[in-house]
Amino acid sequence: MKLIGLLMLFAASFCAAQNSGDFKPATSNVLDAQYPRVDGNSHVQIRFKAPGATTVKLNFWSGPKVDMEKQADGFWTVTTPPMAPGLHYYVINVDGAEVSDPGSTAYFGGSKWASAVEVPEAGVDYYQPKDVPHGQVREVWYHSSVTGTWRDAFVYLPPDYDTAKTRYPVLYLQHGGGEDESGWIRQGKANFILDNLIASGSAKPMIVVMANGYATRAGYVVPDMTGTPFGSLEFLKVMQERMGAFEDDMTQALIPFIDKTFRTLPDREHRAMAGLSMGGMQTFQVTFNHLDLFSYIGGFSGANGIAMMRSSEKPDLKTAFNGALADPAAFQKKVHLLWIGVGTNEPERMKAALESLNASLDEGKVQHVFYESPGTDHEWQTWRRDLKDFAPRLFQSGSESGAPR
Repeated sequence: MKLIGLLMLFAASFCAAQNSGDFKPATSNVLDAQYPRVDGNSHVQIRFKAPGATTVKLNFWSGPKVDMEKQADGFWTVTTPPMAPGLHYYVINVDGAEVSDPGSTAYFGGSKWASAVEVPEAGVDYYQPKDVPHGQVREVWYHSSVTGTWRDAFVYLPPDYDTAKTRYPVLYLQHGGGEDESGWIRQGKANFILDNLIASGSAKPMIVVMANGYATRAGYVVPDMTGTPFGSLEFLKVMQERMGAFEDDMTQALIPFIDKTFRTLPDREHRAMAGLSMGGMQTFQVTFNHLDLFSYIGGFSGANGIAMMRSSEKPDLKTAFNGALADPAAFQKKVHLLWIGVGTNEPERMKAALESLNASLDEGKVQHVFYESPGTDHEWQTWRRDLKDFAPRLFQSGSESGAPR
């Protein structure tokens, strides 16, 4: 019996050692970096060299904020509690100074280049590269008469674009505040999501345009907003001006450029727009003001206008969005899909605003989709899931196969 007990104890110890030792370098690391590391239970290990530091802290933007422990070799280390799957931005605070982790790839988020770690979602691969035909992502430049500047965008072309002669529907897909036009590719993996959906037959082949969401009208001088409270009248005035400039740039410069440059189906029946957070608010402003241009609308953790997102009160559909929803039947004839998504763990004020919009749409009998991403915050895993649900619903009328040029 003692031998059996010892064998059982050894086996338990071996399994525990195996479980605690299955950390692997994160896929978001720079070449050959061994840290950050992630294990099978979604713990993250960070290791940072700062031999002369007094205190070092790890600060995840949507996640734990913990002290790191100094080791004898001058490295500071920490192992986090289990984290939600997805890409998590973080910084390291060294004696009060925020710095990036040299082991992590730099991503543009929070209006700066930041570190991030990818935590895999068990059994999920819809945003991973697979052995399927892959589309191409191209960076394009166009001149905007609205801003008086050259602006750039990323364009996803479906796998058969260069060999086929057909025209394609277009999804305009916007990033969030503090991020840029590269976000949906580098952080969101939108190209792999579309590759896999198209290969499985779940989504129609489409062109996806990801534009820079910041625009300043030619001649407009942005005032110094230092210390201006979020949601104040001054803040809202500046944001509305810049969102208006983006709206005009998109409708007057970007869309004509895309339709001229690529084999698109250049009509509203084959044009969609969606965006995350700030991009969702931009989407609702642009599309509801231009229902002659769009027939598919998606808001990922962002819908309504800026002022409406500050309130949990249900919007009045008789007046909201310039009265576009006052007649649900007429709206339905124009808009084939109205889609709203939110993570269940998002900030309460944001979640409440979107839930209120959903309730108003239900009461007003406006047909729409309301999707909740389980267990995710205001973060990329929420928006990857949103795109996975949204894209297959687009352009399913059967008329989008397109005619040869």
